[in-house]
Amino acid sequence: MRAEALAGHGNNIATSLGRIIIHCDLDAFFASVETLHHGLDPKIPLIIGSDPKGGRARGIVSTCNYAARKYGIHSAMPISEAWRRCPGHPIGIGLYMKSTRGLISRASRKVMEILQAKADKFEQTSVDEAFLDVTTVTEGDWDKALALAKSLQNEIMNNVSLGSSFGIGPTRIIAKMSSEENKPMGIHRVMPDEIEHFFNGRKCREVPGIGPKSATRLAEWGIETVDDAYELGEIGLTRFSSERFAKWIIHIYEGTSSNEVSVLRSRKSISKEHTFPTDITDSEEILSRLKLLIGRVCKRVREMEIAGRLCEVKIRYKGFETHTYGKSLMVAMDDEKIFRRVACELFATNIDLERPVRLIGFKIGGLEAPPNRQSTLDDVGEESE
Repeated sequence: MRAEALAGHGNNIATSLGRIIIHCDLDAFFASVETLHHGLDPKIPLIIGSDPKGGRARGIVSTCNYAARKYGIHSAMPISEAWRRCPGHPIGIGLYMKSTRGLISRASRKVMEILQAKADKFEQTSVDEAFLDVTTVTEGDWDKALALAKSLQNEIMNNVSLGSSFGIGPTRIIAKMSSEENKPMGIHRVMPDEIEHFFNGRKCREVPGIGPKSATRLAEWGIETVDDAYELGEIGLTRFSSERFAKWIIHIYEGTSSNEVSVLRSRKSISKEHTFPTDITDSEEILSRLKLLIGRVCKRVREMEIAGRLCEVKIRYKGFETHTYGKSLMVAMDDEKIFRRVACELFATNIDLERPVRLIGFKIGGLEAPPNRQSTLDDVGEESE
């Protein structure tokens, strides 16, 4: 069915929908690349990061595979906690190793070249995620969009040997949520007249931008699902949250949130940096300083009543060699917890644990002012972890 034909269907669905957005998310990307490079068994828990030293080390997890995630391990977790949950040889089955530099960027570049070649508009949001506007290339046909996603998935597997999941929807957020539905190696499509069904009974926590504390606070008010929030309406929601949040969640449910795919070129940004008195290798100490910088930048963003879409971490090593790592969010927001999670993941997956660090920095870019701004329940006072 064509997007323009579908646009008028569905209860409470906006009639102006016309774009088909695909979100691609590479499955356990960092760990998958290492698994391929070293010929490892994907069924064995793989934890990449600093040397655990038998669970006594101070350091963090860079990333891990799906087998390790079953133990509750995740990026930026202390390596000692990962060892406690899944010990390595000779105590347990966990496989601990350091990342192989250079592999990630090469693999990412190959995948992005495949995706970009098939899109009307292309936006890489990180090394392992991207949005594609395929409205024109598919002639507005949702069946062709599904076929295209399957073709891209196969091409990535055949040419790069990496698994990927795809979400197809009329907005960025719906496409992103859809790509999470059938991981790994899944494809999920939500057409305009299926949005209401897609959100029926869906927990608020599943919406990108709504953190666990916000979801808990909403649940305390009896708002556990997205359709619970929609039934209250914008006016009803403002009794429990900010007017901005109320408008945002309504737009998501009605499929009228952002469907724009473009390379972010905005130079507007707010940043903070810290130079250590002496070059250090303690990743936990560096991460702790990064969290302080994130708090200061987010505080400034909220004071200015703006929000940003680009999260960027700067790392300067001994010798002044500097690297920046960024990821763009689906919508502009000012939620510190979201920026902290993304920044910590960027740090954990990119830090060279063998090199002393001279400077750490954090920046929020792609700044926007209302009405495009979105935040979680900032008026409720969501805490940072």
